[in-house]
Amino acid sequence: MPSTTAPLDLLLLPEWIVPVEPAGVVLRGHALGIRDGRIALLAPRQQALAIPARERRELPGMLLAPGLVNAHGHAAMSLFRGLADDLPLMTWLQEHIWPAEAKWVSEDFVRDGTALAIAEQVKGGVTAFSDMYFFPQIASEVAHGSGVRAQITIPVLNFPVPGAHDTDEALRHGLELFSDLRHHPRIKVAFGPHAPYTVSDDRLERVRVLAEQLDAGIHMHVHETAHEVQQALEQHGERPLARLARLGLLGPRFQAVHMTQIDDHDLALLVQHNSSVIHCPESNLKLASGFCPVERLWQAGVNVAIGTDGAASNNDLDLLGETRTAALLAKAVAGSATALDAHRALRMATLNGARALGIDDECGSLEAGKSADLVAFDLGGLAQQPVYDPVSQLIYASGRDCVKHVWVGGKALLEDGRLTRVDEDELLDKARAWGTKIAGA
Repeated sequence: MPSTTAPLDLLLLPEWIVPVEPAGVVLRGHALGIRDGRIALLAPRQQALAIPARERRELPGMLLAPGLVNAHGHAAMSLFRGLADDLPLMTWLQEHIWPAEAKWVSEDFVRDGTALAIAEQVKGGVTAFSDMYFFPQIASEVAHGSGVRAQITIPVLNFPVPGAHDTDEALRHGLELFSDLRHHPRIKVAFGPHAPYTVSDDRLERVRVLAEQLDAGIHMHVHETAHEVQQALEQHGERPLARLARLGLLGPRFQAVHMTQIDDHDLALLVQHNSSVIHCPESNLKLASGFCPVERLWQAGVNVAIGTDGAASNNDLDLLGETRTAALLAKAVAGSATALDAHRALRMATLNGARALGIDDECGSLEAGKSADLVAFDLGGLAQQPVYDPVSQLIYASGRDCVKHVWVGGKALLEDGRLTRVDEDELLDKARAWGTKIAGA
């Protein structure tokens, strides 16, 4: 704990503090102090009150936790929310989403859709997110202006995509973006090869070399469905994850999204290479893609994070709700009521997500020196009473409407449920205009 008595910028006095690290700890009667955008103090209330602070804020009935980390999504696809529901993955992609993207995705689409997604996420307590979509330069500009933390990925596919005629152009733009944002305090650039079935070996080799040179993450849909795995076996004689291992892509920077199909060899590869898995339970359920064996991964030592996926297949970006679904589903898949308890579920949505994205030195837990990325959840409602374990009440009995305050780097992005940097009416008007245009096409 810092010994300096210099005034704090802000002293927060909640009912409970859940630092996430150490695991399972709930602090009551404690306070958290912020100085220069970082956590400067975590101490008993009376001790903290003895330190000068420019502002003190009482948060009665509230739980203060690290900001949530949405480790996988396609932000701009918020404008396709509800466009093609109740369809299997490949039908949904090939017959609806890809044609819609070819017709509608532009810089303006990405700008407005990303702004809508960020606003929704901040109102739900998300302070960091990973975005896998087109026109990454535009997405990064919106993320910069919003004040949130983000991983922006460079799209890599075998075919032309909006904003890039081929892989060479996509990677060239990506390298320029990486250079521009190398020292950005909140935004990181990673590579986003779409999936094993849409990216050839030579392109994956290029991604591997560049990622190693730049120490950048690789974010990829892997083993999303049984069909994907079976098709790979028939065409190439090996499972997709084994192919990625052979090509040298697996490692601590690799982020395997979905992973609903995992056999013993897959598990061994994930453990051996210390790769992260990003679990998207509601999208997987809605598309009938399968069930990620979260408890099995966790017990093997694999870092498992959580993501909402895009609003086109979820249909929301509610990470708190996603975490509840993940906890319940993990119990059913494992056949054990003790699987993924509430405290571990919250860790999956915070510190594990930060680790997957390579930003756990900055956020994911409430520790002195880390960035003050925080969320205050109000547990004072009728539906949460009585409160025996505030973390259980948060995960199992609360919705994202209980999010009252959000800070990133000590700066308030949400005050009493109201966005501080965004005109919600303007966002709504733009979203409705896109909906009218797309529906009327």
